[in-house]
Amino acid sequence: MAAANNEGQEIRQLARYQVRPESLEKCLVAIHEFVSYVTANEAGTIQYEVWQEQEVPTRFVHMFLFRDAAAQRIHSESAAVKKFSSILYPECLAPVEFIDYQYVVSNSGRGL
Repeated sequence: MAAANNEGQEIRQLARYQVRPESLEKCLVAIHEFVSYVTANEAGTIQYEVWQEQEVPTRFVHMFLFRDAAAQRIHSESAAVKKFSSILYPECLAPVEFIDYQYVVSNSGRGL
């Protein structure tokens, strides 16, 4: 994961990748286990979502929102990340792409 210099500011990041078709189920199990760990153990990870592409189900996007750079550091240095990476990375068709974003606007307060 890319390091951030914004101590005290929220960190928004996206990761995208594609896995080998024959490893899809294995990766889905690892994703579910990993997100469960993050939810239960990382208070500084405000949001962690994983999206699977409908038309090409081997493509994924992870969207994370960390409270600050310290929370991102705790996440990226955790044993859970190392375990998840050891399962996922060998199954990827190319290196996972991590992209940092800055917040612009949201409609999250609007009912649908």
